[in-house]
Amino acid sequence: MTISSTTLPVAVIGAGPVGLAAAAHLAERRLDFVVLEAGTQPGSSISQWGHVRVFSPWRYNIDTAARRLLDPTGWAAPEPHLLPTGADLVTDYLQPLAKLSAIAPQLRYHARVVAIGRLGVDRVRSRGRQDAPFVIRLANGDEVLARAVIDASGTWTRPNALGASGLPAYGEGDIGYAVEQALPDVLGADRTRFAGSRVLVVGAGHSAANTLLSLADLATQEPGATVYWAIRAATASRAYGGGDNDALPARGALGTRLHAHVEAGRITLLTGFSVHTVRAAVGGGAVEVVSLDVNGGRRSVTVDRIVSATGFRPDHTISTELRLDLDPIMESPRALAPLIDPNQHSCGTVPPHGADHLAHPEPGFYTVGMKSYGRAPTFLMATGYEQVRSVVAALAGDWEAARDVQLELPETGVCSSDLALGEGEGEAGSQGGCCGPAPAVRADGRGLATGMAGGLLAVPLPLVAIGTQSDPDTGTTGGGCCG
Repeated sequence: MTISSTTLPVAVIGAGPVGLAAAAHLAERRLDFVVLEAGTQPGSSISQWGHVRVFSPWRYNIDTAARRLLDPTGWAAPEPHLLPTGADLVTDYLQPLAKLSAIAPQLRYHARVVAIGRLGVDRVRSRGRQDAPFVIRLANGDEVLARAVIDASGTWTRPNALGASGLPAYGEGDIGYAVEQALPDVLGADRTRFAGSRVLVVGAGHSAANTLLSLADLATQEPGATVYWAIRAATASRAYGGGDNDALPARGALGTRLHAHVEAGRITLLTGFSVHTVRAAVGGGAVEVVSLDVNGGRRSVTVDRIVSATGFRPDHTISTELRLDLDPIMESPRALAPLIDPNQHSCGTVPPHGADHLAHPEPGFYTVGMKSYGRAPTFLMATGYEQVRSVVAALAGDWEAARDVQLELPETGVCSSDLALGEGEGEAGSQGGCCGPAPAVRADGRGLATGMAGGLLAVPLPLVAIGTQSDPDTGTTGGGCCG
């Protein structure tokens, strides 16, 4: 019996904010769908950084179709001006959304996708390809057939290597016992691993900044710790951000506080440090981290723990039997690459884009969300919501709506290609209006980080008046769009 792909559901891979937004739009358009989530709950990856707070207030973090489904149920919408933690995003938004009768029956947990192909057709064969259903193989051996696939699986599970060349550092695979991935809960669940230790943080993004601030605070509470910060750049001025010129004061305060700790000597900054080799130090226990610069110069530092805050990259191995058109640099859909290239764009200057930019030569397959940006570190949650609105409209045959892409993004001090081109991930979700009213930060909870689903906060940051931040190299004021 021939299986008609037209009677099959649309498969959504991933039940994070963008994946569930896709489900909400599919439900509104009454298109059959199934959501495949590798974890045990919606937002499983977000739960791993649940202790940090996002820069963008609630009003920017809720998809429009999701809200339309939630509002009639008596859902208590969070205060729009408050900044949620990752845990808040899951418990106050994603879990209620996933439990809706329009979504819950179509949501499968413990459904890790390991491969996607066309039923009975390999990548080489063209005849009959467009009519063949997608076959999605799961880690437990099950297979799911679909008429289209929306890949919203993200990049959290594939962090970048420590090595400065994009390759793993020599010995990196041997010292995993000493390496922490981005955003450890330094002041909470992971405290005992860091207290009194020598710690090296590698990376110049906001995840690195948050971890450094938490480590500095921990060192004041439990003396004996030594905090090192390694970046490839010759100066950290760009990593410090825009100070009081930032549209979001909490985010500006992040860089200001970090700069103050470095100036006071509580954090030892290692500039021009390109990690090349990591190995067990003589005597055991500790790890020696060796930098090798382009001129052959070597430096090293010996530490007890390393925090790798070097960003993330997409994993396209599940779709090797599909005909993808990926940009050779960004690893994003080729049509999208010039719009998001961090050599040219910040997160605030990315033009509106939709289904036409997210499609591949494989009809019916779309890459969305953070994964769609490939190696570009400037993804915004609001961008992902508009992506899936457009893609679902296209799948419904409503190409007028699919191509009517409306997206307004702010240009802020932290949304900078310079920051993205340092190390680590750049701003990934602050969406406050540039030069507009700043969102409120609650006095409770921990404070700030970025790169996942909406710029993050990981240490308490009281909103106080912040003096003008000057660039130590040029003497000019660091700035966002208002500078």
